[in-house]
Amino acid sequence: MARETRVDGWARVLAVVLLWGLLGACREEKPPLVGSSSQVRFSQEAVAFPATYVGAAREASVRVVSAGRAGVRVEWSRPEGPFSVEGLPQRVRPTEETTVKVGFTPSAPGAFSATLVGTEEGGRTVTLMLSGEARLAPPCPTPVACHRFTFDVAREECVEEVLEDGTGCDPGNTCVLDAVCQQGRCRGRERVCDDGNACTTDVCSPLDGCKSVPAPPCPGDGACQEGWCDPQRGCQLKPAVNGTFCGEARGCDLADVCVEGACVKRNPPDNFVCAPASPCQGEGRCQGSVCVRPPATALVPDWTYDAAAEGRKLHDLLVGPEGDVTLAGFFERPMLDAAGDAPVDAQVTGRRCMLWNERLLCMDLPQQGKVSLMERATAAPRWSFDLGRARPDIARQASTLFMARLAVMAPDRLAALFEAYPAGLGSNTLCRLYYLVVLDAAGGLVSAQLLEDPLLSECNHPHPFGLASDPAGDLYVTFSPTVNSGAPLKAGEPTLVMAFSSDGVPRWRRTLPFPGGELGLVRGLLMPEGGTQPLRTLDGEPVGTLPLKLGRAVATHEVLVPSPEGATVNPDTVPPESPRLQGYAVPGLEPAWTYRLPGVGSSFVSKELRLGTWPESGVRRTMVLGFAAEGQRPVLVGVRAGDGSEAFRCELGYTPRTVPQLFELGPGSLTLMDGATTCGECDPPFSDSKARFQRFKLPELKPAEAPWPGTFGGPGHDHHEDPVRAAP
Repeated sequence: MARETRVDGWARVLAVVLLWGLLGACREEKPPLVGSSSQVRFSQEAVAFPATYVGAAREASVRVVSAGRAGVRVEWSRPEGPFSVEGLPQRVRPTEETTVKVGFTPSAPGAFSATLVGTEEGGRTVTLMLSGEARLAPPCPTPVACHRFTFDVAREECVEEVLEDGTGCDPGNTCVLDAVCQQGRCRGRERVCDDGNACTTDVCSPLDGCKSVPAPPCPGDGACQEGWCDPQRGCQLKPAVNGTFCGEARGCDLADVCVEGACVKRNPPDNFVCAPASPCQGEGRCQGSVCVRPPATALVPDWTYDAAAEGRKLHDLLVGPEGDVTLAGFFERPMLDAAGDAPVDAQVTGRRCMLWNERLLCMDLPQQGKVSLMERATAAPRWSFDLGRARPDIARQASTLFMARLAVMAPDRLAALFEAYPAGLGSNTLCRLYYLVVLDAAGGLVSAQLLEDPLLSECNHPHPFGLASDPAGDLYVTFSPTVNSGAPLKAGEPTLVMAFSSDGVPRWRRTLPFPGGELGLVRGLLMPEGGTQPLRTLDGEPVGTLPLKLGRAVATHEVLVPSPEGATVNPDTVPPESPRLQGYAVPGLEPAWTYRLPGVGSSFVSKELRLGTWPESGVRRTMVLGFAAEGQRPVLVGVRAGDGSEAFRCELGYTPRTVPQLFELGPGSLTLMDGATTCGECDPPFSDSKARFQRFKLPELKPAEAPWPGTFGGPGHDHHEDPVRAAP
């Protein structure tokens, strides 16, 4: 019996040993506890927090256990910020685990490290190394008026918020007073300008505030009563000057003339003015029954600038409201007041310029990705806008940002189209991104959006060959694939036409089967240069079909005149004979008139047209101006827009280098460019050419403010302002 009892006792001992072995095996399945010579251990030697943003919080967990057979007291030396520790046990018991939370909340950027130290009552230590990196939050986009951006460190992205109604805001327009936020828009009351003079037109400039300009001439009644302006009462009537023509009879034997305010028939005396003057010929006067006019004289330039002789890549021009001439080029320093006594060179290069709010607006000035507004006489900067700086999120999507197009939408709204190489791709890529940006008069960001379409996603360098706005401020842009790789770019087919509201909201889009080109607008009609069908601005639907391409058309409110058929501005192309101009009534596009050059072999040679006004018998009539050749002689032709009759043909006294390629009208002047050697029907036109510029004095000529007075050729012409001033 005693032996059996001892056997049973040994069996019980063996069972206890086996049980402890199994429990030890279970404990070994957990992560190894390491850290020091102490019997207290951490589940890991170190905690390395992932990189985080300043102000954000990161957390991690570690376990604390004892490897001893009895509990032990531990004193802890806690690390200082940006690290924190919660849940450290004061006594660690065997077989029990304590979860400790470790935090990392940086308040400044940099790399941080610290050591958590625990000391047992016997003097042995256990350590846990802590480390983390803090970064500054990335910049958020520049907020538009009545919005703000904040960086959400938890979501790691910029979050846009609408400011509360009633919050004061900057409308970017001096003509808006007491502006506050209303449903995310900056609104205020209109500034009223009135100088108390009925003979001035009082306007408010978004940049300069109230200003007064001479009012348009007061109209007469057409029956020997002419208009005049009284500063207190406004337009009044008074008898016309005796001898003013008032009817159809204008011969030297019998004429309808005004006498004491009445229209009567009279036999005009000698020296009576029987024919109006033209730019190149004086007025006709009666000698007996014959109306005698002095011989016509050739128009000769009173100023010439030859960029080739000066070694300057200048091939674009614009004329300011005071007649000052600015010359520009493709990444060239613009020359301001070039025809004045003291021309001024801008100190930095720009890429094509235009006029806006009577100032000079240039692309990629002073560097790529910027648009800058400068004083027209001094080149002093008024403001610059950098899309990459204003929208770092856009900058991260692109390897390079640069300007593509500009268009005036309103005196306080500017459309800027930016082009980009996608991130990770170099300048040899044919892939493109395009961002449509709207700015206010002070250069503040109103909106920005990525333009998306299947045509734009193809890597064939799709390019905006036209950008224009109508009087309502709605915007239109044409994209086409390019058929060559280097500037200047030639448009291929098809053309994508995109329409946007004045707020940049997409309205409609159409894909059309012709190469891209410039755009014109008149009375709700959009005129793509390469097409034969105008499009309705309302919905993009075609309106009628013309027998010829619209080309670089001009338009009054009553008539549309396409470019002469077959004419060109390219220096290496000989245009076919084109002796006609044709006018079409708008908006129906019925044929209105046809003008034909007299003489065999006479032909229009340039597709450039312009609208100007010229006085005839006391009335300023709108003229379609174009260039023709009679043999070897260049000729300026003026055709009355109303009926297509010829007003004048004036020989130009210079030796052409090419066909006239661009021209601009100023008050009493015409400035002409020729001699550019690269493509002018590409984009940018005439890139890198060294052209010749000439100014001809035409004292009574004035630019017309019609819906589309011309010219085309990119953003470098003041015609972009004209639709804003003109009536719809």
